[in-house]
Amino acid sequence: MKASRLAIPDVLLLEPRVFSDDRGMFFESFNAALFEAATGLKRQFVQDNHSVSRKGVLRGLHYQLPPFEQGKLVRVVRGAVFDVAVDIRPASSSFGQWVGEILSAENRRQLWIPEGFAHGFLALADGTEFLYKTTNRYDAASERTLRWDDPWLKIDWPSDGRPILNERDAAAPLLAELTG
Repeated sequence: MKASRLAIPDVLLLEPRVFSDDRGMFFESFNAALFEAATGLKRQFVQDNHSVSRKGVLRGLHYQLPPFEQGKLVRVVRGAVFDVAVDIRPASSSFGQWVGEILSAENRRQLWIPEGFAHGFLALADGTEFLYKTTNRYDAASERTLRWDDPWLKIDWPSDGRPILNERDAAAPLLAELTG
């Protein structure tokens, strides 16, 4: 497994070692020892989630408040997404900054998004299947959403029109509303 630090160094792009031959391919999508060796992080994942989205669906930007904040290891098993992590840690030097990567079934890349980040993705293909492991369980009372099109964040979503949103994501507050 290869781990690369992105523009926000706490967010890591992970690329597995893939074994391919005339039968097909094989790779370990997760191995705790390899994850720790590649990233220097020891995390216990307690929940796996799987979503299916049609092209143009935007999910996020979601996060949970302490003590239920979640680190996420995300990947795509069918289709493709533009995946975004926004640093919402108030004391961080990269507060309010974002990074985005294309994750697809074809490139098999994964993104490590640490606790203290809002996360979202835009489905780039119909039937996109997105998997993520979390370091903490889902807690509805601590779940929050940040506005996907916040003008202060200026996220450059690769969209040819307005994305498909649920009501909660469409009505999410701006970062400035959350931080005063």
